Amino acid sequence: MSVLLEVRNLKKYFKVPSGILHAVDDVSFTLEEKQTLGVVGESGCGKSTLGRTLIHLLPPTSGEIWFEGENITTVKKRKLHELRRNMQMIFQDPFSSLNPRMSVSQAIAEPLKIYGVSKSKADIDAMVKKTMDTVGLASRLADSYPHELDGGRRQRIGIARALVLRPKFIVCDEPVSALDVSIQAQILNLLQDLQDELGFTYIFITHDLSVVRHISDNIMVMYLGKVVEYSPAKELFVNKYHPYTQALLSAIPVPSIDLDRHRILLKGEITSPINPKEGCRFAPRCNYAKDICFSKTPELREVSPCHFCACHFAGTDFDKNPVN
Repeated sequence: MSVLLEVRNLKKYFKVPSGILHAVDDVSFTLEEKQTLGVVGESGCGKSTLGRTLIHLLPPTSGEIWFEGENITTVKKRKLHELRRNMQMIFQDPFSSLNPRMSVSQAIAEPLKIYGVSKSKADIDAMVKKTMDTVGLASRLADSYPHELDGGRRQRIGIARALVLRPKFIVCDEPVSALDVSIQAQILNLLQDLQDELGFTYIFITHDLSVVRHISDNIMVMYLGKVVEYSPAKELFVNKYHPYTQALLSAIPVPSIDLDRHRILLKGEITSPINPKEGCRFAPRCNYAKDICFSKTPELREVSPCHFCACHFAGTDFDKNPVN
């Protein structure tokens, strides 16, 4: 498979009254065609900002974004318009991301009209109907409005709107977090089926590791704008090197009352992402932190084949000697 997206040292900072907020700080990764990269972390870790920066809803502060071998870090308006046809986004809230004055068919047809895919109303209607069938929306809902539908159907509209142009790359920003569990499974299965059928490439943003485990080829764990661990999905659940990843995985609910699990509780103050100092940003909450963790920022290094971790002690037996 060829590399579709390559990100090099990407940064996105925001000016706030008290300084510079480091929302995305020196993030690098590659994403191959027809693959899914899961991006996980707590709220505020920068994962949604990363997704919006990749498709230029937010301009990057520095770094490089390469798409299909072309540097798209800074593009002019016309070029960006062309890129958007191949780079789409499914937003987290299926209600606020839809125009309440547009019916289902109008919302799905809008991208087709913007890009002039067809000037024939009959052709556009046919494409809309086909896309509705693809995502499991009944044709009788074509003239319905978002407020008349439940969350699952609204999210299917968002998915249909993102894929109607047949883009190569889709950012899924917590597309199931606002849905019931039974509906979540339907949407996840739909996204996987569409990837198998149409060859989409996804970045799947979520805070739920139990969800990302089943849909991702690789997983990237973020903490306060930094990548702290990057690994193939199956490998991450077998060997988790970073203390933050270990804590996240220990919080996944297991439907068993007999299983004896060690729940890792994080304590301490969360480091401010505004004007952060040198050192590991997770150190104040880490049970294994030592002096070097507060004075030197750890590099993201390969601890085992294709498994990267940003921890000074990753790959050692530090986890046997927690600092209380």
